[in-house]
Amino acid sequence: MRVSIASDHAGYDLRKIVATHLEELGYEVIEGGAESALTPYSYVEAGKKIAEDVLSGRADRGVAICGTGIGISVVVNKYKGIRCGLCTNEYMARMSRQHNDANIIAFGARVVGQAVALAMVDAFFTEPFAGERHAVRVNDIKTLEEENFK
Repeated sequence: MRVSIASDHAGYDLRKIVATHLEELGYEVIEGGAESALTPYSYVEAGKKIAEDVLSGRADRGVAICGTGIGISVVVNKYKGIRCGLCTNEYMARMSRQHNDANIIAFGARVVGQAVALAMVDAFFTEPFAGERHAVRVNDIKTLEEENFK
């Protein structure tokens, strides 16, 4: 599986840790965003990179990190076809996949620690979509996208 991961400067250090973790698990990682924690970088640009990678097929899923996770999750969810879950714990990460078939996970480097971030990523990349009644809701979301993204 190919994973696009990007961050602003606030998420840089955690992004490097998560990217290494994913590579060690055998994922192909496409990294983007800030080049250091010291030079300001917009979460808008980082979010655009991830969403465009996923929508183009360059990546199967994405990981979005900024200071709180809020800004970057707002950005990626502006794209038709993206379902990003902003998560603060492993359960939320698991449910974002199981119930919402999320294709991007977002979290804040100033909100969650390294151990929680890695547990969320592990859950996000191993949890299958449950389908059935949840597929009906995901299809409802897709219908809303068709109506509102013109």
